Amino acid sequence: MQIVLEKDVVVGDVVKVLQNGGLVIYPTETLYGAGVDATNEKAVKKLNLFKKRPAGKPYSIAVTDIGMARKFAVINSSAVKMYKTFLPGPVTIISNGRHILAKGVESERGTLGVRIPDYKLIIKIINNFNKPITATSANASYKKSPYNISDIFDNLSDKQKTLIDYVIDGGELPHREPSTVVDTTYEDISILRQGNVKLVKGNKVLSVSPDNTEDIAKNILQKYETYFGNRAIIFALKGDMGVGKTIFTKGLAKTLGITQTVTSPTFNLINSYSVNSPVKKLTHIDVWRIRSVDELWDINLVKEISDKSIVSIEWADKISDVIRKYHEEAIIIWVKIRFGKKENDRIISWGVSK
Repeated sequence: MQIVLEKDVVVGDVVKVLQNGGLVIYPTETLYGAGVDATNEKAVKKLNLFKKRPAGKPYSIAVTDIGMARKFAVINSSAVKMYKTFLPGPVTIISNGRHILAKGVESERGTLGVRIPDYKLIIKIINNFNKPITATSANASYKKSPYNISDIFDNLSDKQKTLIDYVIDGGELPHREPSTVVDTTYEDISILRQGNVKLVKGNKVLSVSPDNTEDIAKNILQKYETYFGNRAIIFALKGDMGVGKTIFTKGLAKTLGITQTVTSPTFNLINSYSVNSPVKKLTHIDVWRIRSVDELWDINLVKEISDKSIVSIEWADKISDVIRKYHEEAIIIWVKIRFGKKENDRIISWGVSK
């Protein structure tokens, strides 16, 4: 493994690593990324091992311009408008793929996420390589967002470290959010993830799968990392039966490094999971069976707040008056999940109590 300061990087050296199927860690305008040749199946498999990526979860690619993007994605009129308005920059645009990249880059639906980084060195590398590279964060799945090299290496196993061939050390990056993700496969665009660029008023995103819902939970939770261990964070979940409230909680658990299976505590009201971080505990509460506020004593919400836990409450609208009493002691994030037009579609909106 080579670790090279950004000012000392020789573009040709990085290109050779990519040509040989190597894995490159590189800085962007958002986070550190992990790049391999997106046309090389062996290289993508290597990236899967590094990321500990579950099967079926796709990668976005980084290209130099819309012309290069057109070689790998079907760019419709909605996408063209997005490219012209927001790229280069921290926006990932999803289109239908042309199915010529390595297996595992496109989604199982055949769609492809494309980025044009607003980072001159990376554009220069891709231009010289003359192929797209993967554009995924350089952390293993559900680990800390990487804003410096230590964020990456402190959360990797020795085996994962051996998979890295070249590191471009750009120092501490500004703590910006990940890229905004926009689906343009239909003429009517959908916002799948809000990032540093805000495309609509309010916090509303479309989830197209359970994994997507877990990722949305992760992204929301990470916005409040500075409060970990200092204030309780309550996720007050609202939505119909089977809409995905427990799946959302699973996303919180994975983000916190919890490996236990998370199930809805419908019958015992509350499940707690220990966390090895500034947050000591994730508490999962289901108030579906509660008939009166008096039964809340069995939950002891006051203690969860004083312990500065992260608390996920399903059917929170049943006890909304009680939850709102704690707006000074806790960060209260109201999350509403609704069924979308397609079977797996979920519309997720959220806001914080003031």
